[in-house]
Amino acid sequence: MIVPETLIRTAVQADDAALAELDRTTWSTLHAVLPAPEPGEPFFDARHLPGDYLVAERGGAVVGYVRVVPPTPLAATAHVRQIQGLAVAGSARGLGVARALLRGAMDLAREQGAVRITLRVLGHNAPARALYASEGFVVEGVLPGELFLGGAYVDDVLMGRPLTR
Repeated sequence: MIVPETLIRTAVQADDAALAELDRTTWSTLHAVLPAPEPGEPFFDARHLPGDYLVAERGGAVVGYVRVVPPTPLAATAHVRQIQGLAVAGSARGLGVARALLRGAMDLAREQGAVRITLRVLGHNAPARALYASEGFVVEGVLPGELFLGGAYVDDVLMGRPLTR
């Protein structure tokens, strides 16, 4: 059996329905701080533009995404990009899709002139933390009990890494 390759590309408006469905089906308290998306809710809006996302395709189907944006609108942080969301369809887990998206995010950040990339991850999300650490991200701070999710206090873990090769 031939396994299709993963293609990483910039999202386009036509990806809206597929990404909205992916967002709904992958929603979990393991990684989400916002309520579950409602059926029929668009994925893109004025603050979440297609150009902010890379999508992963396998066999022509969208199976993942990562959002890469400046952390603030300030000129003082123009050299930094932040990952603000990464999701992979259950059917594509274990195939290296998340790692491909993460590497694509770092490449995109470099292309945009960034020299540093950061992210925030929930303390109880051990699989994501392990992936990020394996790609050179280190814990730069922890906000203990910063979030109250699913009836429990959860740490907000700040991770980052330089983008020099």
